[in-house]
Amino acid sequence: MFWLVASTIVAAFMAVIMIFVRLKAAKQPASVKKIILPPIFMSTGALMFVVPEFRVTFSEFAEAIIVGIICSIFLIKTSNFEIRKNAIYLVPSKAFVFILVGLLLFRIIFKLAIGSTISLGQTSGMFYLLAFGMIVTWRLAMLIKFMKLERKMNASAKKSV
Repeated sequence: MFWLVASTIVAAFMAVIMIFVRLKAAKQPASVKKIILPPIFMSTGALMFVVPEFRVTFSEFAEAIIVGIICSIFLIKTSNFEIRKNAIYLVPSKAFVFILVGLLLFRIIFKLAIGSTISLGQTSGMFYLLAFGMIVTWRLAMLIKFMKLERKMNASAKKSV
């Protein structure tokens, strides 16, 4: 029970940090680098699977990745860009906070459901994979949206010259 409560508090803290990071990011122009670096930095967490306690079966791997991809749909739908001052900015979404809280509640329920059937290490590994699948899918979709808008912005700049 301690680990459930502790991990939930940590997840809630991370969600609050994510909200502030997202609000701050909306005040600065977006870039390809800012979009692709978070999943690259997060990928170092895969080193957890070197330790046998964190390893998951192929079916657990697939389940976690698929659930992460499904969860990313909400983030993809609320992540949009706009052109301001000849730069591309992320549009802050009012739904983002509710989506993060919803994902946190989903995580707690999911953890309660599977926590009694698989070990703590495997549960940790599955949640890492879920989060990684979610952020990679979300950031790839953001990158595609960003590049489309960048092409549009560059095309309109060439027309005005």
